[in-house]
Amino acid sequence: MIGKIVKGKSFKGCISYVLDKDNVRLIDSEGVLTTNTKAIINSFYLQSLMNPKLKKSVGHIPISYSKEDESRLTDQFMIQLAKEYMEAMKIKNTQYIIVRHNNTDNPHCHIVFNRVDNDGKTISDKNDHYRNEKVCKQLKDKYNLTYGESKEQTNIQKLKGAEKTKYEIYHAIKATLKISKDWQQFEQNLKQQGISIAYKYKGQTDEVQGISFRKGEHTFKGSDIDRQFSYSKLNNLFQQNHNQKQHISQKQAQTEDTPVQPITESMSDNLGGIFNIHLNGEDHEEDAFRKRMEHEEKQRRKKSGIKR
Repeated sequence: MIGKIVKGKSFKGCISYVLDKDNVRLIDSEGVLTTNTKAIINSFYLQSLMNPKLKKSVGHIPISYSKEDESRLTDQFMIQLAKEYMEAMKIKNTQYIIVRHNNTDNPHCHIVFNRVDNDGKTISDKNDHYRNEKVCKQLKDKYNLTYGESKEQTNIQKLKGAEKTKYEIYHAIKATLKISKDWQQFEQNLKQQGISIAYKYKGQTDEVQGISFRKGEHTFKGSDIDRQFSYSKLNNLFQQNHNQKQHISQKQAQTEDTPVQPITESMSDNLGGIFNIHLNGEDHEEDAFRKRMEHEEKQRRKKSGIKR
């Protein structure tokens, strides 16, 4: 069981995407007219007007399950899981629909809900990504659901369409990062694999806010492919590479510019015995110790009356 948090501005775009496909079923809903897609969209939109200041009133959470659990995932059980998920995520007192999709090997559903609740208040999204992971784990443990495969273990050959392309881009990015020291190398290496990059800028400025990757007819935001592939995290990685390279260059330059000095007696004295440095083959500490032991032996013999 894996949930993915998505927030948006357009109920029309989201609900059309969720409903206007083959092999889909609306299995549960609350507070909306379900006559047709248009009626559902209008229901959500009218309630969102109660809180016009909220820019992203669309809540969308796809929840995917392992294929091993398919036989258990009746519509009723999927509804139960979705409702418990929403309750734990504090998504309540609001409109929602639950739509089941059957277009992939993994059983999954889409929860679309209004972030403007029935009283016009905003449903908080504070720490929602962290809470999502925690709630999914709790439900998997509670109902003994199969832990899904990681991206590394997913069989790409079984995937189709956009989902297959997304995993291809994921593996390409991961491999390319190992051989790319900066953005230029990164772009060039991906381009050779048929993947292009587009940047999202803040207003009319040169400040980059986001990144997306395109292969064929499919485009994905970096964070949708993997959280580690957002622009900020990729940029931090390349910045670390740059800083590390500069540090190494500075150390090499310092080493080359520093002349090698011979060790003198004054330098030896400053070391204060940290290193056992012998000058001209002499060990003054050893000589002092030997003389002290010889003196103590003479005193002992003198007291005992022993002659050598």
